[in-house]
Amino acid sequence: MAERFGTRVIDIHTGRQEAVHDLTGACEEFLREAAQGRDGLFNVFVPHATAGVAVIETGAGSDDDLLALLRDLLPADDRWRHRHGSPGHGRDHVLPALVPPHATLPVLGGRLELGTWQSVVLVDTNVDNPRRQVRLTFMAAG
Repeated sequence: MAERFGTRVIDIHTGRQEAVHDLTGACEEFLREAAQGRDGLFNVFVPHATAGVAVIETGAGSDDDLLALLRDLLPADDRWRHRHGSPGHGRDHVLPALVPPHATLPVLGGRLELGTWQSVVLVDTNVDNPRRQVRLTFMAAG
């Protein structure tokens, strides 16, 4: 009998610049093993105070547009009370209020149910932390 629950932690290197890192391939790979053709829910969680998870289109400019929007909304300047690290690092700690550190998505027949242009991405504006962990979890239905 297959387990009803599976989890894996993956390490992501985002580098020393703001990044939108596509996790979709890693999510699909995990689900091939964990879901084994079943329906359920998939959760992706970033256990960091300065990163988030989004479902967006990538490769057509939306990822760069998202980073540009975040720069407009959360400028890297000296307005932030949270002051350590790079100038403006306090904005990175506000990011998860706008881009939450998690997403829960449906799985049907063992496959992630995304729209045609949707991808699961890690959003990381913190240039002080180039390494992130992402927890992938599958919970089978029924």
